[in-house]
Amino acid sequence: MTTKISPQAFIHEQASLGEGVIVEPFSYIGPNVTIGPGTYIGPNVSILESTTIGEDCKIFPGAVIGAEPQDLKFKDENTTVEIGNRTTIRECVTIHRGTSDKLKTTVGNDCLIMAYVHLAHDVQIGDSVILANAVNVAGHVTIDDWVIIEGMVGIQQFIRIGEHAFVAGGSLVRKNIPPYIKAAREPLSYIGVNSIGLRRRGFDQDRITRIEDIYRTLYVQNANMSQALKVADAEFPACEDKDFVLDFIRKSDKGIIRGPF
Repeated sequence: MTTKISPQAFIHEQASLGEGVIVEPFSYIGPNVTIGPGTYIGPNVSILESTTIGEDCKIFPGAVIGAEPQDLKFKDENTTVEIGNRTTIRECVTIHRGTSDKLKTTVGNDCLIMAYVHLAHDVQIGDSVILANAVNVAGHVTIDDWVIIEGMVGIQQFIRIGEHAFVAGGSLVRKNIPPYIKAAREPLSYIGVNSIGLRRRGFDQDRITRIEDIYRTLYVQNANMSQALKVADAEFPACEDKDFVLDFIRKSDKGIIRGPF
């Protein structure tokens, strides 16, 4: 791999670029930036201080990564942005550094962050996440692995979205979204298990059926979530998925999205 740096790009002397990195014209790479081998930085990209980007990523024109957080409590703490491997960041995405809360904003491996997405300070994004155009993620949000969020979604601060969840376009996310489910409507509601997504990721039908049975007990057969948790705990044999779902809900101090009715 041959490293190719445009003479019209600015690379700070304290930046570190791996083998095979390409930087197109008019991009800015600031101090204490590390870019892994094989990563492509398109034209007019700004990668500001204290940012780490992994291997084989693609950063498209207009993206700004590593800017100071839009948080009035920020006092110039030494905070970072960390991007994993093979992640694509499309046009005009903004990703801000962390604050004293988590000290970093992170995006995992194999993610697709589409155009005009905003990731605020201390956001934690897992692996294989897809955020479609113009998703706005407020500070301190956690989005777990394999989540798909359609375009124009707004996510309130301190929210958590569980693994393999799917969020419909145009939604406003004000409460936590448990793993494995689809969320839509206004106010945002449970509309079923994300069975298609789970099947694509290798879940067998028995496992998907078991997850559907758990959520039927939680969201359809019981109006009271506290009671539903007790019923599900007693009714279903111990398994990793049951423990994962019930533990997520019990720890959701922000509450979880409403049921289908």
